[in-house]
Amino acid sequence: MGLHIPSLFPSPRLRHSFDRLRSFHLIPGLGAAIPDNTTHATVGGTMFTEPARKERSLSLRAIQTPAIRTVNGVIPVPPIFYFGLAILCSVIFVMTIPSVFHGVTAQEPLFKSILDEVAHSNPGIVLLGESVDIDVDEPSVTIRWSIVACGQDYMLPGSSGIHGSTLCGLPNNTLQIYIDGDNDPTGVFDPELIPYSENGERRKIQNMVQFDSDHVLDVHNDRLYPFDTYFLSSTLRATSDKDYPISFSKLATIDLTSSFVVESADVQSFVLSADGVNAPSRDIDIHIRRPIEARLITLLLFASSWFLTHICIGNVILARRTIYVKSILKILIVNGATLIGLPQIRYSMPDAPGLDGVLLDAIGYFPQMIIVGFSVVVLLLTVIARELNDREKNALPQHASMSLAPKFGTYQQSKTKHRPPPLPLPTSNSTEIARYNIYRMGKHLKGEFVFPPVRLEGLPEEAGSPRSPSHKRFKTTTGSPL
Repeated sequence: MGLHIPSLFPSPRLRHSFDRLRSFHLIPGLGAAIPDNTTHATVGGTMFTEPARKERSLSLRAIQTPAIRTVNGVIPVPPIFYFGLAILCSVIFVMTIPSVFHGVTAQEPLFKSILDEVAHSNPGIVLLGESVDIDVDEPSVTIRWSIVACGQDYMLPGSSGIHGSTLCGLPNNTLQIYIDGDNDPTGVFDPELIPYSENGERRKIQNMVQFDSDHVLDVHNDRLYPFDTYFLSSTLRATSDKDYPISFSKLATIDLTSSFVVESADVQSFVLSADGVNAPSRDIDIHIRRPIEARLITLLLFASSWFLTHICIGNVILARRTIYVKSILKILIVNGATLIGLPQIRYSMPDAPGLDGVLLDAIGYFPQMIIVGFSVVVLLLTVIARELNDREKNALPQHASMSLAPKFGTYQQSKTKHRPPPLPLPTSNSTEIARYNIYRMGKHLKGEFVFPPVRLEGLPEEAGSPRSPSHKRFKTTTGSPL
């Protein structure tokens, strides 16, 4: 008879079978992860050799590795991946937005195409409005003009390349420029005062080639902000050092400022001089309006202000239906924050005028402040009323408050009391049985049902007669079976 030596290590096949049986409904793929070439112990429990023990330990480590959980056969993406992806998208967005500035600076100079066209079609003196300062509150417009000459016959040698145009430069004649019929020249240009470098290139000193002019602005539509428009017209003429009239070939201004869109158009005109000669001049008409972006932003802010106002009105209605003071205080904080935030929204509108009664304020800001202010007052009064009501309830005597409830309940029960259906008998039809079952289920749902139903026998015929001392003879019997 052989000696049975117990195995020091349990059989891995039995353990794997147990794990597979235990976790079959949790980890379907665990059984597939068990390798087939694992060395197992013999049935008799013989000792493992060293290579078999190492191989078995490696197989156990592979089995103990947590399996990847799947959902409907799909491996779910961990939330940390979406978090990292959101951060990456945010960084890319922030780094991409500043590229707009590079696109603007990469464009060709604004007046280059205008100067090239003048040099080919009508060479002469050109005035460029490089800066247009619009002051609606003044109201006035300040234009900074730059004096330019296009064409070889009008250019000062060594001064080409203004605004990127090689066909235009500084004038080679002395100029005196008059604006809107002034007797004194607004701008004076002397080519002999222009300095030059060693290679003969002329320096462009702004104070020598530019001058400012102030114009009165028509503001009869300023109340229509942000759809306000403005108009400006002006006439300019130039003479040489010997008062010889010189005609302008072109008057142009920039088409976009920080707050306005400028559209200019010039036309040739003439003016009668002192000696009765028609001197050439040039008129310019400037139309000014708000850019589409500014109008859109203003309208969105205007709409958000009204949405907040409507929310405040809804908060008042909600507070009137709330009995808890803490909930009303939360609503009061929201309306108070809105009351403080509405002026900030109004001042954040692009280049918004003051509170001078523009149409936007008449239909927006002022009614909003009035409505939100009254809503805060109503909420404060509601809080005070709720507090006083709670104090009155707390001060009311307890016996007085409890004595009213039974009377009211008895009155209600007396009004709604009705005769219950009779117990069903063996001769009862299905309708009577169903009516009784409905009544019994209603009693059960109200917590008034007692099973089995009990009825008293031997009660006196008259309900008002006093009970006799023989009440111990009364017995209870259950109703007839259903």
